[in-house]
Amino acid sequence: MIKKVVPANSLKGEIILPPDKSISQRAAIFSLLHDGISEVGNYSSAQDPRSTLSCVQQLGAEIREESGKLIIQGTGRQGIQQPASDLDCGNSGTAMRLLSGVLAGSGISAKLVGDESLCGRTMTRIINPLEQMGAHILARNLAYAPLFINRNEPLKPLKFELPIPSAQLKSCVLLAGLFGEERTQVIEILPSRDHTERLLNLDQKLVQGRKIISASLSDEIPNQSYLIPGDFSAAAFWLVAGAIQNDAEILIENVGLNPTRNALLDILGEMGAGIIIENERIEGAEPAGDIIVKDSDLKAIEIDPKIIPNCIDELPILAVAMLFAEGTSIISGAEELRHKETDRIMAMSKMLKAVGANFEEKEDGLIIHGDPEFRFKSAEFESFHDHRIAMASAVLSLKGQKESKIKDAESAGVSYPTFWEDLDMLKVES
Repeated sequence: MIKKVVPANSLKGEIILPPDKSISQRAAIFSLLHDGISEVGNYSSAQDPRSTLSCVQQLGAEIREESGKLIIQGTGRQGIQQPASDLDCGNSGTAMRLLSGVLAGSGISAKLVGDESLCGRTMTRIINPLEQMGAHILARNLAYAPLFINRNEPLKPLKFELPIPSAQLKSCVLLAGLFGEERTQVIEILPSRDHTERLLNLDQKLVQGRKIISASLSDEIPNQSYLIPGDFSAAAFWLVAGAIQNDAEILIENVGLNPTRNALLDILGEMGAGIIIENERIEGAEPAGDIIVKDSDLKAIEIDPKIIPNCIDELPILAVAMLFAEGTSIISGAEELRHKETDRIMAMSKMLKAVGANFEEKEDGLIIHGDPEFRFKSAEFESFHDHRIAMASAVLSLKGQKESKIKDAESAGVSYPTFWEDLDMLKVES
């Protein structure tokens, strides 16, 4: 689908975000592991969480919808069933990596498959620690899905230092560890998303600046009865759109404010964005609130590589903010972007090049020479079938002088099914 985006001279309105994908998928998997009933409100209808939900059903969870909630009867760790067919994770790396941990820990034999994009992403980071724990994993070319996982020996505890700050890798090992008599420990040097530790209430200690998270069979799996907050990664597009657009005021309701996810708030604040947070609260184990953003005068920023894991998904839209900021901004230490749904550094470069931006591409990031008065006539954007590139291109298109086009725009539905409708609702066309 080619989406045509007409420039806007104002953005006004209220947005209700799609539910958080990361929390939705964990809610489904952790509800399976809970020996009892979980009532999950505001579960995401996006493709990735639905793939996860289907896999959880195949493993034995009973799921029904009632009064806008998912009622999930879990199997507990001892009741997980052998699936009758392959577990199809679709495009979801979260589903494949977290379920790999569940399968390795439980000893259930199963095959994990996915779409072409997912099967092109390396799984060696999870294969290595799971094999150290006693799992046997067959992978295409020793690295790629499909993955066939089984375990014919007792689960071994593991003391695992994360080689990179990765919430999916951390969660995979911890989920396997939940099935062990002895404790598995994951040692985190740089912070990554902490949804798994929060939602499972796992033991955490800070030792000499490093976080140590433990998991074993002795940990009780809590029920997952809560309202899932809106996806902060989705809010990011409106935060930037509101900050760079003239005459803008956007209210974004029920936003997840997990401190390991929302570095973009601090970054935009340092850049000078007019952002107000109201109605702060706790949804289950996750903080949430409402955010108001208004048009702002932005200045350039150099992103500390240490916080890159805390804003990795927001970097494509942050590049758009940098384009309209006064001065030269730098993103470095973000080589992980080259291993996302697409090579996102390449895709971001193509997006900026399409509008004639002044920038340089580096192996681990970008240098962007911004200008608050930057203008371009129109552009044709390649999304590379990447939802975040498609949506970032749409926000950039609003600043053009004439209509722009975005190829394969339907990819936005992977994480934000109503993005295009929300964009049209906010936009006051020039």
